Amino acid sequence: MKKLWVNVVPYDKEIAIAALESGAEAVVLPEGSSSKVREFGKIKTVEPSGDLRPGRDVEFVDISGKGDEDTAAAVAGEKILVIKMLDWTIIPIENLLARRGENIMVQVENSEQARLMIEILEKGVDGVVLNTTDVSEIKRCAEIISGVSEKVGLVTATVTVSKQLGMGDRACLDTCTQMGLGEGMLVGNTASGFFLVHSESIDNPYVASRPFRVNAGAVHAYTLTPGGKTKYLADLKAGDEVMVVDFHGKSQTAYLGRNKIEKRPMMLIEAEADGQAISLVLQNAETIRLVSPNGKAISATSLKPGDKVLGRIEKAGRHFGMQVDETLIER
Repeated sequence: MKKLWVNVVPYDKEIAIAALESGAEAVVLPEGSSSKVREFGKIKTVEPSGDLRPGRDVEFVDISGKGDEDTAAAVAGEKILVIKMLDWTIIPIENLLARRGENIMVQVENSEQARLMIEILEKGVDGVVLNTTDVSEIKRCAEIISGVSEKVGLVTATVTVSKQLGMGDRACLDTCTQMGLGEGMLVGNTASGFFLVHSESIDNPYVASRPFRVNAGAVHAYTLTPGGKTKYLADLKAGDEVMVVDFHGKSQTAYLGRNKIEKRPMMLIEAEADGQAISLVLQNAETIRLVSPNGKAISATSLKPGDKVLGRIEKAGRHFGMQVDETLIER
């Protein structure tokens, strides 16, 4: 998820409030100004006594030549690097992305520069620090940042097994986002393969639609989250980031409002994609759906061998949700 910080040096109450209301992650402030901003709401502050401290958590580097680029590249990887291009050239930023890879933010003066930075080399920098006194420019920049999504590569999987199981604990994920047709979450029994589980955005004669909800599967299952990480369904709680994906692979970050874990009858779905097995234990109910390659919802209870659904293939090795290269067998 791309980040938006707003520079509020010198301190300006109107700009600070605009940053907060636009959903900026943080504001860069003069020393000792954090308490002023927190009068209006909760937001991270970047200043010597703030949440993120220059020199300790954040390094600001001005770049006007190759020597400055080398200085920036040498900043410790766990620190957030904020670079300011004194002559506004693109090549040093591309070089830093290639050399450093992550934790890079760029100071920009307007929303168009922000768009360029978060799209550069397709991957983009991790975020921007907007330096402006124009409230409307903050709002435009926030819209651009929030509109950027991770593109998730989906594959067509062929169902091989549909099997009724007994009772189990399933997790129903209620988000703060309304989902539409063809949208849901990627969920799987293992970290190597996921199904696109459809949101409950479809009406039926017996149950009202709940477009904010994905009845995701058994508590042991993984869901793919922003940044390519995974989380167990059982571990998710209110406030956690989850990833909503549509049938084109376009994703957005959503925030969890509730995780309902209840005992329900379960079923097993297995499929194969690109020579790799995918499986998931789901609630056995006609309102639980996967997604076809054309974006239509397919009830899990109607699936049979040979049916086509959307999924995602990943490397299997995970340590605390992060991908690692290791020998791993999951069945």
